[in-house]
Amino acid sequence: MRTESPQIQNFIDGQFTEPTGGKYLDNIEPATGKPYSHLADSDARDVDAAAAAAEKAFVDWSKKPAVERSKLLLRVADLIERDLEKLARAESVDTGKPLSLARTLDIPRAASNFRFFATAILHTESEAHITDNVAFNYTLRQPRGIAGLISPWNLPLYLLSWKIAPAIAVGNTAIAKPSELTPMTAYMLCEIVREAGLPSGVLNVVHGTGPNVGAVITAHSKINTISFTGGTVTGRKVAEACAPLFKKVSLELGGKNPNIVFADANLDAAIAGSLRSSFANQGQICLCGSRVFVERSAYKDFVAHFIEKASQLKMGDPLDEKTDQGAIASKTQLEKIKFYVDLAQKEGGTVALGGKAPELINERCHDGYFFQPTVITGLPVSCRTNREEIFGPVVTVTPFDSEEEVIKYANDCDYGLASSVWTQNLTRAHRVAEQINTGTVWVNCWLVRDLRVPFGGMKQSGVGREGGEEALRFFTEPKNVCIAK
Repeated sequence: MRTESPQIQNFIDGQFTEPTGGKYLDNIEPATGKPYSHLADSDARDVDAAAAAAEKAFVDWSKKPAVERSKLLLRVADLIERDLEKLARAESVDTGKPLSLARTLDIPRAASNFRFFATAILHTESEAHITDNVAFNYTLRQPRGIAGLISPWNLPLYLLSWKIAPAIAVGNTAIAKPSELTPMTAYMLCEIVREAGLPSGVLNVVHGTGPNVGAVITAHSKINTISFTGGTVTGRKVAEACAPLFKKVSLELGGKNPNIVFADANLDAAIAGSLRSSFANQGQICLCGSRVFVERSAYKDFVAHFIEKASQLKMGDPLDEKTDQGAIASKTQLEKIKFYVDLAQKEGGTVALGGKAPELINERCHDGYFFQPTVITGLPVSCRTNREEIFGPVVTVTPFDSEEEVIKYANDCDYGLASSVWTQNLTRAHRVAEQINTGTVWVNCWLVRDLRVPFGGMKQSGVGREGGEEALRFFTEPKNVCIAK
């Protein structure tokens, strides 16, 4: 057993526990390419232990009054905010994202997730129906049992809390599996929920790989609800495992999001918004706008200014306060990004900016996983680079001539998660938004999030919706009660 670096253990039944098999995995800091801690390499035995704890805890937790569950979740939110700096630094080290981004986006949003659902459960309503004056019907929404929550590596605490908070708020217990690439803030969250007084077994966290832990959770007989966020290929495997077991499943998967800029748009705002949507978190957000379509009359001006602004982004050590672009989350992801940039050139594209790893960042980051913000022009709409998710700081820019043409371009993709439309014509904005096949359409903005609205995608971007009432409904079972008058 390794003892030279911190160990990230499982959290089962309110206690930190060694993995049953005694094995640990290296946890790599992307900025340095070196292991800085080790996480539990768990297996089915650990999931079984978590399921037993969750099943036992469900008996009391599901009956606890909503106001008491609410107080506990609000306490969790308060403690996240108290530890903001510590959590932000841990998130930056673990993911390679700039410390400033973790401080202003990831950790505050995690606190907001707990606070939102803690209060949402105090304002729920039940439908009631009078049936031909002979019966009165009302609907109960009851917790389903044990929820399996599998989250990705790009926004670790942000997206994990987006699942945990609604699941336990409505009275379920949960078994969470963070990504094995970015487990640290999930580990720290366990310390927080224990300090907050969350009863043992309500939240259990099992670390490890997808095959050894994730697959076991999705197939486990005691876990009847699965919420998964991650890649489309893995999402398909989750769906295949859950279907014969009749589990309730939510899948939030990949995206290849179009960003449409009409000539009448405020170009300064469109460029600033597109820059953020293309390169925030090194392009490692499922909502990033990786396909930018610009009306031909504005195309040349847009591309020139977009490249100018992108070239000014400061790439550096994620822990440097001035860094805009940090490290790619893993070596595997870095190699994937390089593959697609090479492919784009083979498909006829021109690398107008970036396209390679940067010069030495500093001595600490000598072996880190970095890639320059990259802008590619001249590609056909239907090529692989324009259709397949890259998940990195790579964006293509393509001209269009008409509204009908760009709607066709936007929809010519297997994904349908999000899109942005930039125009000052309100009628056009409504018309285009209605015709784009994505779960979210932003107009003259990007990543403006209201936690009350439905969130999710169409086509291969997923099944179901998260957020607000959608999440409360997903994690509960509706039951109609019909009483004769």
